[in-house]
Amino acid sequence: MKRGITPLVLVASIAVSGAAYAQSSLPGPDVAPPATTEQAAEVSAWDAPEPWRTDRFFLATSVYTKHFHYNPAHDDHQNLIQGEWNMTEHWLAGAALFDNSFGQPTQYVYGGYRFRPLEELQPLYLKVTAGLVHGYSGQYQNKIPFNNSGVAPVIIPSVGYCVNRFCSEVVFFGAAGAMVTFGVTIP
Repeated sequence: MKRGITPLVLVASIAVSGAAYAQSSLPGPDVAPPATTEQAAEVSAWDAPEPWRTDRFFLATSVYTKHFHYNPAHDDHQNLIQGEWNMTEHWLAGAALFDNSFGQPTQYVYGGYRFRPLEELQPLYLKVTAGLVHGYSGQYQNKIPFNNSGVAPVIIPSVGYCVNRFCSEVVFFGAAGAMVTFGVTIP
């Protein structure tokens, strides 16, 4: 096993454990159960009929990448394959396999938070993910901060929009560039 893969396995295990805990049906000490069935329907928008709110899995790929500053070493074909698990309406966990800006195979394991800032425009959402990235090596190891051990922490914001089960996101990778993804939600 390559050095640096073990931390990714550890993070994935923690994410899965946290997800199982988040799915627990035990209410917290300060959460009172709803008095009626009608109140229960109002408590969580997660139970809304729209498929993009209730689906638990999201699979996506990259369709366009643009680096903000020209560098002849940059490759604008990331070949992203992303899988995401929506643990609740807001919390999510996922993993992505892609080629980084320098054509190196890279992995990203993350947890995140999604919210919908405009009540009247529910298909629009903002998402922030944080996790560990592995794959920047050799002469490009220092192109990502804190990558001394081959694994670096990252925070990635994105903006998305869904139509039925199909979603597209604009993902910002630091000051380096942005990527457009396209995916589908799965029940």
